[in-house]
Amino acid sequence: MSRPRRRTAFGVGLFAAASLLASQGQITPAAADGRPGIVVENGVTQPVFGYADAIREHVWVDAPFDSDHDGAMDQISVDIMRPRATEQGLKAPVVMDASPYYSTLGRGNESEHKQDTDGDGLLDKWPLFYDNYFVPRGYAVVLLDMVGTNNSTGCPTTNGTPDNLSAKVAIDWLNGRGTARDADGNVVPSPRWHNGKTGMIGKSYDGNLALATAVTGVRGLSTIVDISGPSNYYDYTRKNGVVTRSNHYVASLANTVTDPDRREHCAPVRAELSAADGDATGDYSEFWAERNYVKDVAKVRASVFMVHGLNDDNVRPDHFSQFWTELARHNVPRKLLLSQEGHVDPFDFRRTAWVDTLHRWFDNWLQGVPNRITKEPRVDIERSPDVFESYRDWPIPGARETSLWFQPGEVAGGPAGLSVKRAKGNPADLTFQDNPTQTETQMVSDTSNVGPNRLVFLSAPLTAPLHVSGSPVVRLNASADQTDTNLGAVLVDYGPQTRVSWETSGEGIRTLTTEDCWGESGPSDDACYKQTEKNIVTSDRERVSKGVMDALNRNSLTTPEPLVPGEKYDFNLPLLPVDHVFAPGHRLGLIVVGSYRGYSSVADQTRANISVTTKISNFRLPLVGGHQAASRAGL
Repeated sequence: MSRPRRRTAFGVGLFAAASLLASQGQITPAAADGRPGIVVENGVTQPVFGYADAIREHVWVDAPFDSDHDGAMDQISVDIMRPRATEQGLKAPVVMDASPYYSTLGRGNESEHKQDTDGDGLLDKWPLFYDNYFVPRGYAVVLLDMVGTNNSTGCPTTNGTPDNLSAKVAIDWLNGRGTARDADGNVVPSPRWHNGKTGMIGKSYDGNLALATAVTGVRGLSTIVDISGPSNYYDYTRKNGVVTRSNHYVASLANTVTDPDRREHCAPVRAELSAADGDATGDYSEFWAERNYVKDVAKVRASVFMVHGLNDDNVRPDHFSQFWTELARHNVPRKLLLSQEGHVDPFDFRRTAWVDTLHRWFDNWLQGVPNRITKEPRVDIERSPDVFESYRDWPIPGARETSLWFQPGEVAGGPAGLSVKRAKGNPADLTFQDNPTQTETQMVSDTSNVGPNRLVFLSAPLTAPLHVSGSPVVRLNASADQTDTNLGAVLVDYGPQTRVSWETSGEGIRTLTTEDCWGESGPSDDACYKQTEKNIVTSDRERVSKGVMDALNRNSLTTPEPLVPGEKYDFNLPLLPVDHVFAPGHRLGLIVVGSYRGYSSVADQTRANISVTTKISNFRLPLVGGHQAASRAGL
């Protein structure tokens, strides 16, 4: 790979820092000996260091892997911006966004790319606002190209080991445990300006890389902010044995993030990925274990701030919930923000509050500012459009698994019931036929006429609010007349309400033409971004959660077991995690189907007839207040 020459940093020297900082606010102990230090006012660092004269650098860090098998170890490209005061003794932490998208899909709502407009090898256009906002406040910002993308060598492996270690090697170098080189191949020493602390942040794949780095336990990673990042790539491309994305999606995404001029070079690596992904079965394997970070949470040394949309149909909410549960089990310091939007950055659904919270989080964990953010409620949840409530933890304390039992229907051909009480007598089994062409809209619509391809269970209208917090499970005792079938379920809130319109374009937001600015601007990089508004709709129903499974994987994700036609089996079908309050007057609905078109990429084609034993099947909901709350709501 040819590299541009590295230029020296530009700008004028910093004036006598201590006297200036004294005139602007509190001086940290670092400034008492004449060295520059951060300024803290009102509990947060202040923008006293400037942006236009910040030092820009570009280095390549030597990696301990050869992802493209070309006989040379890969090199990870790192762009650095730091306050000029670091040349006079300021010790700066790093805010790092590691990404595969800087030269392909871009970052943020406006799809910003890295740009070197004058060809000197240093970035002129820095995506996102982190550099504009944090560099003037005494931070260094690092934008890292994941292996095989943009200026890094090698080939992407879609969450394979080289991807997962890309940011770790940079953190090791920052802390004196690695080697970096400039454009001419000269060794660049580990920086003396670094205070030893790095915080990673990123949305989607970038958040995924932050999680991947955290579970290595690398020393020097102090915190991560994961925004909608996959924590278990098996669950991103499939679920409970069902392939939920197109075949060979891993190789397809690797191709997407590779620059066009390197795609032919990386074709053999993509072929290796496709040969190992096991798409023919959908089963879990070592290939997927390599891409599962949940199993390694015990290694995490950093604090973790997770952000996720409860209606994210790209990176679904189980990715935050599984990781969060393990963080709690291992007592990792943590914070959580849940929204009603889909795959949307909090900068675009709660901008002012988000920047303030992120600022204080980084100040606490990276600058050591005692702002008590860790003493605040751990969890914020968007309850309705732009209305957030705070809680001690998630699932909400007091949530208890509560069984709702299937009841006989009151009208022939109509829905069956749901209640905390078991049905009297010996209710008949309910049978339906799997229809692989049935859409989700058909599944959840017109519950008065159930039809042959689904089961519908409806509660009575609720007499009090019902708060579900956690991961529901549908427990079915059922048989099929084929050796294989899929099973699916949908939890629905039936009742008129004003909601975030997450199913429409924008996934809950729309982008405006007006802008606001977050940080300082330079000649080629401004800090201004288009504002957004919530898309809001008043509707009579909302899908709250859903789930799917392959009956072959009822006992194991690694070992499929064919069904014996006509034999009854117990199926535990988990739904995606939820935090939802059903309003009084609304009805709670559970729809049970076979294939789930729209959730899975390839629907099961057996068209099995499925018979459910309603006497012993039930729906287990994590209800705040448990059985007592269900009884108060009239269930």
